[in-house]
Amino acid sequence: MSKGAFLVRAGRWLPILQWGRSYGRHAAVNDLVAAVIVTIMLIPQSLAYALLAGLPPEVGLYASILPLVAYAVFGTSRALAVGPVAVVSLMTAAAVGQVAAQGTADYLSAAIVLALLSGLFLIAMGLFRLGFLANFLSHPVISGFITASGLIIATSQVKHILGISGGGHTLVDLLAGLAAGISETNLPTLLIGAGALAFLFWVRSSLKPLLLRLGLNRRLADVIAKAGPVFAVAVTIALAAGLDLRQAGVAIVGEVPQGLPPFAVPLFDFELWQSLLVPAVLISIVGFVESVSVAQTLAAKRRQRINPDQELVGLGASNIASSLSGGYPVTGGFARSVVNFDAGAETPAAGVFTAVGIALATVFLTPLLFYLPKATLAATIIVAVLSLVDLGALKRTWIYSKADFAAMAATILLTLVYGIEAGIVVGVGLSVALYLFKTSRPHVAVVGQVPGTEHFRNVLRHKVITSETVATLRVDESLYFANARYLEDKVYDLVAVNPQLDHFVLMCPAVNEIDASALESLEAINHRLKDAGVTFHLSEVKGPVMDRLQRSHFLEELTGKVFLSQYDAFRTLASDLPFEAQIAAK
Repeated sequence: MSKGAFLVRAGRWLPILQWGRSYGRHAAVNDLVAAVIVTIMLIPQSLAYALLAGLPPEVGLYASILPLVAYAVFGTSRALAVGPVAVVSLMTAAAVGQVAAQGTADYLSAAIVLALLSGLFLIAMGLFRLGFLANFLSHPVISGFITASGLIIATSQVKHILGISGGGHTLVDLLAGLAAGISETNLPTLLIGAGALAFLFWVRSSLKPLLLRLGLNRRLADVIAKAGPVFAVAVTIALAAGLDLRQAGVAIVGEVPQGLPPFAVPLFDFELWQSLLVPAVLISIVGFVESVSVAQTLAAKRRQRINPDQELVGLGASNIASSLSGGYPVTGGFARSVVNFDAGAETPAAGVFTAVGIALATVFLTPLLFYLPKATLAATIIVAVLSLVDLGALKRTWIYSKADFAAMAATILLTLVYGIEAGIVVGVGLSVALYLFKTSRPHVAVVGQVPGTEHFRNVLRHKVITSETVATLRVDESLYFANARYLEDKVYDLVAVNPQLDHFVLMCPAVNEIDASALESLEAINHRLKDAGVTFHLSEVKGPVMDRLQRSHFLEELTGKVFLSQYDAFRTLASDLPFEAQIAAK
């Protein structure tokens, strides 16, 4: 095997070999600048999301080092930024909270195992090219799930803003906890939390436009705007330390271990692995869908492509790397990836540079985080996740599709009331059920010839030429077990109301598949029509479908013919019409 052929083959599994060969100074400078911006954004986010997952804050930093390096080696997106994200952090808290008490060593061990299981599952999906399974989650269901999760996450952080205790994994439980504890609100905590919240909202919406109006260049303005959370962290640390707010009841992060993450093999406990297997699968699927959606969107903007199956391997490797370095499940984050893209990142090397920045922070900056108020981190989470909430999608979906609206609304409601695992499981079920419902009743239309053309259109929508002796039914869906009987009923109804019918043509331009159940239905239609004295024909059958039909006995028993085009079928069979007059008609 030549060196070039080897690199091409190896590049399929190690994308770093593809972009790394042409990596130069220009790309390195752009990646380094992007990494600085993302690092500034990621440090407070990592701390905050770890607390959201119920883990020590340093675990968020650990999950932002080796996973980025692993993705740079195995991932295909040039701009995706991997690390802790809000939804996966919430799902981690819900899953691990069922097997261990928060704040214990077992809780951290379970989170690490969850990352390992998620990584193994993602890699297995990638190796078996199962990326298409994510398509079973429809966009309305995913949108509904993310909106509901955003509301739950934001509500779960209000207790830190108020300085009260509370808990729960559903909106109902969280609101009940807030109502019960609101009388115990800690005023200094509320002032810090509300102040940080107002400042971060202002930074997100107004700071960058203000800096641009003041004459700063776009990149510098972007860096300063993204540094807003870091500024909030620095100011509130100074206030908490200078005024000794811990004595006033303000909850602070406390001691954060200094140094690089420890390398350790996750705990092997069969019962624990079994308990976390289903949550790991759900986290993997949700994380992959979120990640690949962002990656595809950003790649399209630069006319690049990603490989979804290789993305599974890349994300799987990132999660395994996280588990080996004391982290928890990670995936590609939307906001972080957009910032990385907008900052000019050209290759996954930007992630490696970001990992170096986070590593330096764990070595040199963690002692400065002792007095960081948890209210500040809560404000960071609230501002980040509220951008995920899109209640307006409910109205848009209602207008466009009532069925999709029902799926979205049900997902939101179930997630809010019963928790994220119930919401995503039901969401998957609703996505599949919605697909089966839609395709079990495919659009079919009786068609006729558009005068003066070779085109055939729905008789209910267009003025067309029809024949009393020939009926054509166009089916706009592949034929399979769920809609086979429906097609039979439509054909028999059409024949029953046309007693003068001699020929029936099934027009198949949109049929990409005919499974065994549908084949039996076609055979039954052929026999029933034969008994009724009607000849059964097919038209515009696609090549792959025709290949499979030829491997059966159906074509030998077919009473009619298979026409290349509907025009040929109509011209041959419509003997009751003067065909020359059809062509001349305008």
